[in-house]
Amino acid sequence: MKSYYTIPIFIPEKACPFRCVYCNQYTISGTKFSPDKGLVVSTIEKYLKTIPEYGVCKVGFFGGSFTAMTVEEQNIYLDAVRPYIDRGYVKEIQLSTRPDYIDAAILQNLRDHGVTIIELGAQSLCEDVLLKVHRGHTVKDVEVSSKLIKSHGFKLGLQMMIGLPLDTIEKSMYTARKIIELGADNTRIYPTIVIKGTDLESMYIEGEYNPMGLCEAVAISKELMKMFIAAGVTVLRVGLHPSEGLITGESYVGGPFHVSFRELVMTELWGDKLRSELGDNKYKRIEVRAHPRQINSVIGYGGKNRDMLRREYGEPRFVSDSTIGEMDYIISKE
Repeated sequence: MKSYYTIPIFIPEKACPFRCVYCNQYTISGTKFSPDKGLVVSTIEKYLKTIPEYGVCKVGFFGGSFTAMTVEEQNIYLDAVRPYIDRGYVKEIQLSTRPDYIDAAILQNLRDHGVTIIELGAQSLCEDVLLKVHRGHTVKDVEVSSKLIKSHGFKLGLQMMIGLPLDTIEKSMYTARKIIELGADNTRIYPTIVIKGTDLESMYIEGEYNPMGLCEAVAISKELMKMFIAAGVTVLRVGLHPSEGLITGESYVGGPFHVSFRELVMTELWGDKLRSELGDNKYKRIEVRAHPRQINSVIGYGGKNRDMLRREYGEPRFVSDSTIGEMDYIISKE
């Protein structure tokens, strides 16, 4: 089985004409400057030395506003990757950008330079939320750019956030449904974190904004995950990238940050699946077979699901089985 690897290149704050209330890209990415072509090349070389020969590799330009740069600036970065594509070391290029910086000419240039995946920072598909957080684009911008991206043959990613000012559970579910309807191939779910140096910090201090708690964020993300999995939308990330400033608390002010946020979500998702299968019955022993990539989540973060099974159903045993689908399982009961 092939393994897939992404070489990340972070371009914080580059060319973005807006400042969303929650945004401090330097803190989020852990990068305080934009890389030049030489750094892109050295980063690729460094990662390639650690990737097995059988691995499938892509380069990802992250930061959120790639196509807001001039075409010349975009091409400097993309041209740095081209030799690795020509030699077969890199299979794809992906990038993240804003919905209001997409048009046919931009997309043609990206295609000509080997880009295959475009992620848009939609964040919410509710107009009042977008306006409140100063996104600078509309829901219509997301809809139009998504259709353009799909019609030009790219894979489409639509990122969303939960817990934004004016957001609700219902609005988050609505955003997820719209992401599915727009034909997204992948998504990312980011809980809103209050970071130092942002307008959201001022709103928090003044009592205008209250971040959601960790348990609430995990519960909502779990339901969103169920929706995306059922629709065949790949969830690339759940939770914010754990930069040093967030881990140490130097940049963190409030909100549901956890270094293992996705693991918490997947633990709850698998807990629901196991309870649904077992119902109200009691057993002496239970064997759960699951895919190797999911077995830790089946057992649960800190053994939570293992302890739940032992307490409520019977003595559990977990078996890793690569012949089972990644989100499937087989339960044997005695």
